[in-house]
Amino acid sequence: MINVENLTKRYGDQRAVDNISFSIETGEIIGFLGPNGAGKTTTMKIITCFMPASSGRVEVDGLDVFDHSLEIRRKIGYLPETTPLYPEMNVREYLRFVQALRSMPRSGRESRLADMIDLCGLGEVIHKDIGELSKGYRQRVGLAQAIIHDPEILILDEPTIGLDPNQVVEIRSLIAALGREKTLILCTHILSEVEAVCSRVLIINHGQLVADGSPDTLRAGLEGRQRLLVRLKAGADIGQLRQTLAVHEGVSVEELPAAEPETLEFEITGGVNGDLRENIFRAVADAGWVLLEMRREVQSLEDVFRDLTQGGERADNVQ
Repeated sequence: MINVENLTKRYGDQRAVDNISFSIETGEIIGFLGPNGAGKTTTMKIITCFMPASSGRVEVDGLDVFDHSLEIRRKIGYLPETTPLYPEMNVREYLRFVQALRSMPRSGRESRLADMIDLCGLGEVIHKDIGELSKGYRQRVGLAQAIIHDPEILILDEPTIGLDPNQVVEIRSLIAALGREKTLILCTHILSEVEAVCSRVLIINHGQLVADGSPDTLRAGLEGRQRLLVRLKAGADIGQLRQTLAVHEGVSVEELPAAEPETLEFEITGGVNGDLRENIFRAVADAGWVLLEMRREVQSLEDVFRDLTQGGERADNVQ
């Protein structure tokens, strides 16, 4: 459905997007992640024909964005980070205005409008001016304008920013429902949203694509770098523990503030073959120390994101 090849966008000497390539199949739900200034929004604006690229190629459903801008815009519903609303218009007037802009057939406008009111939960505010609505309802109106022409592709840029927890849950449920019918790209900083609704994740950093895979695949890429929290009874020798584990290259032992009196706590990390827990258990037993707790931390999508966007190297599983 979307094919991006060697896409680059320059602003003077700065590369906002730096030679990235990826493909998105019909029906996929994609999480597009990156820190502020990474190039996410610029990439989405190029795909949606809001701005041209400096070089590279982008095709949407086989159409080139440079040559078929109007055709592609008809296929895409776009909710930018700043919701494009007219506060002086009431909700119904605004959605009818969008229908006219989209050149929708008059015969089907009212039935489609009724469907959007129901799907987006706008029945209670349909006659209110947009300027009177809460942030949550404005986001609902923004979603309605993005999908009112029944696009094949839906691109949402930070759709839950500024919402309270209840509104986030409501909008997230709506996004999940839309994702069952559309090819969907979700740009967000809220990683729990991505894990909840996305089947695949793209991570961009400094304009470059650094990861591409399912959340499970990306987490699996960090499994070799184990992270263990260990609590021992006071009397253990951290120097001896470090020396015992030093035979494993890349393993580090860091002492943490003890949460309980008469205890020692450590964070042990490293990338080794096999399970570090067995080595730690044997070291503790041989030294005659008392092991109170040992817990292996499960890698999360947040761990993956931090690892790849805080100076980490390019992911091995980039496809």
